[in-house]
Amino acid sequence: MKLLIDLGNTRLKWALWDGAELHSGGAVAHAGGQSVDFAALWKDIHNVDATWIASVAAPALDAALVESLRARGIPAPHFVRSCAQACGVRNAYPQPERLGVDRFLSLIAAHAHAPQATVIASCGTALTLDALAADGTHLGGLIAPAPELMRSALLGNTARLGNVGDARIVEMADNTADAVESGSWLAAVAVVERFMARAAQAFGDTPALVLGGGGAPRLADLIALPLRIDAELVLRGLARFADHLN
Repeated sequence: MKLLIDLGNTRLKWALWDGAELHSGGAVAHAGGQSVDFAALWKDIHNVDATWIASVAAPALDAALVESLRARGIPAPHFVRSCAQACGVRNAYPQPERLGVDRFLSLIAAHAHAPQATVIASCGTALTLDALAADGTHLGGLIAPAPELMRSALLGNTARLGNVGDARIVEMADNTADAVESGSWLAAVAVVERFMARAAQAFGDTPALVLGGGGAPRLADLIALPLRIDAELVLRGLARFADHLN
């Protein structure tokens, strides 16, 4: 049994992989690791023979996670890094290790699910987009602030907006709270829909759209395109990658 861990900028997700099925363990938010007892996450885990981690977090948080595993007697982890090619996917980056490992593993998961032209949009702390051809060729992608980060940046750097509180997403707002919320989310929608249009030109056909990340459900409600949500993209890709290396 493999323990798989996806350590993002604001959340940790984990699952167990038995070689055929992914058994989701859950997710926990973290604030730089200061408010989370990582060791408590592993208290009921047994019969783990390998641990694999995909991390985009700070090195100090990686170290805290490794210590929590050691304290529970779980095998020392393998940290995955993006590479030029794996599991049928060819990385577009000239320096392949510079592509975020979460994006690379999402490409692997999408290609394994269906070898077709695909756009992957992940809405977490950042909004990332990647175009993947049916033969596994990665065409490249974009990185933008996710809606919550846009909202925070706007409120933190604009003197008179203040705390806007709860808000709705509307096409034309008649108050500041709704205007900020709507502008942040609809900007993300515009980026995704523009990227889809450019990808369709590159592929000569309309690609499938896959959404991941914590903001995927809300973003999906706003996008006027066929799509599917895969909440476990990174973990599914990590499972494939771990099996590929074994």
